[in-house]
Amino acid sequence: MESSECENVSKEKGAFEEEEFEASGMDSLIDMPFATVDIQDECAITDVPHINLERSKENERISKNQIKKKKKKQKDYQPNYFLSIPITNKEITRGIKILQNAIIQQDKQLAKAMISDGSFHITLLVMQLLNEEEVNIGIGALLELKPFIEEILQGEQLILPFQGIDTFGNQVGFVKLAEGDHINPLLEIAETAKRTFQEKGILAGENRGFKPHLTFMKLSKAPWLRKKGVKKIDPEFYEKFISHRFGEEMVHRIDLCSMLKKKQSNGYYHCESSIVIGDKNGGEPDDAELVRLSKRLVENAVLKAVQQYLEETQNKSKPGDGSSVKTQEADRNGTDSDNNRK
Repeated sequence: MESSECENVSKEKGAFEEEEFEASGMDSLIDMPFATVDIQDECAITDVPHINLERSKENERISKNQIKKKKKKQKDYQPNYFLSIPITNKEITRGIKILQNAIIQQDKQLAKAMISDGSFHITLLVMQLLNEEEVNIGIGALLELKPFIEEILQGEQLILPFQGIDTFGNQVGFVKLAEGDHINPLLEIAETAKRTFQEKGILAGENRGFKPHLTFMKLSKAPWLRKKGVKKIDPEFYEKFISHRFGEEMVHRIDLCSMLKKKQSNGYYHCESSIVIGDKNGGEPDDAELVRLSKRLVENAVLKAVQQYLEETQNKSKPGDGSSVKTQEADRNGTDSDNNRK
């Protein structure tokens, strides 16, 4: 009896201890930091459409901001540099001078609207370069353009024939580029130039399509003409030259020119850099341009370093900075230690 009672007591005691252990175990779990977490909430599927809607709105906001920035850039875009194909054939320049004189004889006021013979050129691309750093980037882009042009021309010379007269809205008079096989490679060069400069982060190109032309007069050169009653270029002034052949220009050079800087003594625009086209000995000028570019980059780096040094010096010398006091203390301590050594 005693043994069976003891056995029963021990079983009851064991069961009681087991229940007590389970209860205490649950109590300890309740005290853990994750005990009150709702598992369903923690593992539930997120409301995907709601998040997608928020992302869509955020993307829309970003897109609108990008469009605003792009419009602002376009609004602020004022070209001040251009790629120029200079006209060097004296037959062409002589013919244009005869045309200009014929127009001036009919209206002497228009003399101020004429382009000087040293400035005759074809504009390949316009762009905006706001500082020396961007000018250097533009020079680099021009140098990179040369192999692309050589690939387009495939060793052939690009010859541009000029014939006839036309105007832009009777405000700008120009000699027309005749039709022919030269048009496509010229257009391809212009498009490649635009892409090359834009890939460098340069604002370049125009909204209207590229139309190569050789300008000989612009009424905008003499705004006072409008007050004098001259509001357009009279077609009768150039009717005798409407089909005139002015000659052919063999493209041998492309220049990066400034619209605003002072022109050269020969009347041509200020030129930052050039590449030679279709010349077997064209490597030497390119090497010279590379040296010139390197010098400009070094000069800019030195200038920036000097400016940074001056700014740091000015900041150190500001009152209340304490740096000058620390320097004096360091000098005094150094002197004392030197005296102790002696």
